[in-house]
Amino acid sequence: MAWKILVTAPYLQPAIDRFRQIFDENGIKLVLPKVDERLEEDELLGLVGDIHGVICGDDRFTKKVLESAPQLKVISKWGTGIDSIDQTVCRQLGVTICNTPNAFSEPVADSILGYIICFARKLPWMDYNIKQGVWDKIPGKALRECTLGVIGVGNVGKAVVRRATAFGMKIIGNDIESMPAAFLEKTGIEMISKDELLEQADFVSLNCDLNPTSYHLMSQEEFARMKNSSVVINTARGPIIDESALTEALQKQHIAGAALDVFETEPLPADSPLRNMDNVLMAPHNANSSPEAWENVHSNTINNLIHHLSKGQT
Repeated sequence: MAWKILVTAPYLQPAIDRFRQIFDENGIKLVLPKVDERLEEDELLGLVGDIHGVICGDDRFTKKVLESAPQLKVISKWGTGIDSIDQTVCRQLGVTICNTPNAFSEPVADSILGYIICFARKLPWMDYNIKQGVWDKIPGKALRECTLGVIGVGNVGKAVVRRATAFGMKIIGNDIESMPAAFLEKTGIEMISKDELLEQADFVSLNCDLNPTSYHLMSQEEFARMKNSSVVINTARGPIIDESALTEALQKQHIAGAALDVFETEPLPADSPLRNMDNVLMAPHNANSSPEAWENVHSNTINNLIHHLSKGQT
């Protein structure tokens, strides 16, 4: 049987020719629309009518999109997070969702530590000053003098904790799941309530999944609890932070800074006030960047797709 597969994952599309043989061997015809960051509902509606499978990024597979794809059997997510897919409707329609758990924990954790070091040691600001002809020794902190709060101590959170431990940071964490005793003992992390963590931490790293309980997990009340010298770091999902509340907290100096790899709307709108704040470090949803990790996800995503297509073949 010939399968028609929609490939919307923007990281895989440029590399797709390297995998043509495996697609051809499995009778797969590819549909490759232009994708900048992700496809929204209205864009997908014109593409899914006769599609058997999808290799997607963070595209909006809503109820309306899924119900417009009567032949759809499998959605193979490039990466880990599946929050942009209506999982309830997929279950009702018998559409399989697969992903690559723990795909980018190491590069994302590296990015988080990079942000912590930049803020603690004031590296971007001293570099900027020097290039502007300003010789100003901005005071910094050693990481062993700082407390790191990790909200969401899953795969990425644990990777962050392991790195922070090597720098001698005091580490506190918050998670709905209990932590393994061996991990607690080895890292010295203290698991406390979210409110306590926000009140104590110099750096707050958000590493939780996006779901109904984590949407706007950080809003006015949470920023008000943080120290005015503290920094929030989000490399997880944009909507975990209420960006209007974050903007207000930064403008009123309720917190000292933010490091953001993800945003509520991506790409970040041109009129976002965050673009004009010199105490905000930003990146274009790129904390997962890693040739080794990407190659593993390319292969696993394709293999997941083919495996679940063949399972449904009669």
